[in-house]
Amino acid sequence: MTSRSESSSSEQEDVTGLTSLLKGWIYPNHYLGDFGDCTVSHLWVLAPFIILFSPNLIVLGFIYLSILILHIYKRKNNLKGDFLSKSWDNGRRAVTYLWDMYGIVWHGYEVCGMDKVPKGPGLVVLYHGAFPLDYFYFVSRLYLQTGRLCHTVVDYHFSKIPGIKLFYNVQGLTQDGRIQCVEILKKGYLLGVLPGGVREALFSDENYSLLWGNRTGFAHVALDAKVPIIPVFTTNLREGYRTLGKIWPLKWLYERTRWPIVPVYGGFPVKFCTYIGDPIPYDPHITAEELAEKTKTAIQNLRDKHQRIPGSIPKALLERFDKHPKRD
Repeated sequence: MTSRSESSSSEQEDVTGLTSLLKGWIYPNHYLGDFGDCTVSHLWVLAPFIILFSPNLIVLGFIYLSILILHIYKRKNNLKGDFLSKSWDNGRRAVTYLWDMYGIVWHGYEVCGMDKVPKGPGLVVLYHGAFPLDYFYFVSRLYLQTGRLCHTVVDYHFSKIPGIKLFYNVQGLTQDGRIQCVEILKKGYLLGVLPGGVREALFSDENYSLLWGNRTGFAHVALDAKVPIIPVFTTNLREGYRTLGKIWPLKWLYERTRWPIVPVYGGFPVKFCTYIGDPIPYDPHITAEELAEKTKTAIQNLRDKHQRIPGSIPKALLERFDKHPKRD
């Protein structure tokens, strides 16, 4: 027993001596050692914040990876313009595989009711989460399963991301007005829109309130194009990604500048499931205001049926791992 104890003591002394030697080699001056210790302690303090707010960088990274794939595909096939032609299909499919894989791995993403999407044109209307990742997942799954491209109305801030033009064009993103949206639908495409926009993204919360205000533009588009509206809602969006929208100075600043500077945090691997409701058919006898309200009610019904309110991050995580808690 004594020999083992002496051996253990000797090993500890060796390790201690080696640690001191390395520290002396790395930090030959005392103030550098203090600086190193201070830096490490600061990193430990900042680590939770870096992790919480990293979703912004991760999503941006996936966007730029998509852009890189499309540029490689463009150069390899010597393509120019006509981004919606079949010559871009393989490149578009590669990008949609990327987003679909992201959704499956990180959020166990599923779609319920894909058969409810009409064969012809239609306006897909969704609730806007802090990050509309569910929408990217949905249109990717739609394309992979049906081969149908869903155009998307996006906020003009999205177009300001450097180098995003090719991704914009190939994926059918647009920030055009009502007339152009009607034309897209008349060509037989699906068109996605999130009426709540940036305000809903930043200032809705775990109660999933729809912040549409008096917005009826999407309803006018559906009536002008004579197409149905497909209501869509994704569960646990606010548990995956949340914002600091409850801090009133940030909201005050947004309302006066329209700068979307409210931080988004989270990136929790909660379960995402997109539910597609019954299409609201075209009715020439309904007003745009009535159609907008009808659409809002349809999305709220999907929310009330499938979403726990208020949302809970721990319970949403349990759903991700197929341990479904009973709803109250």
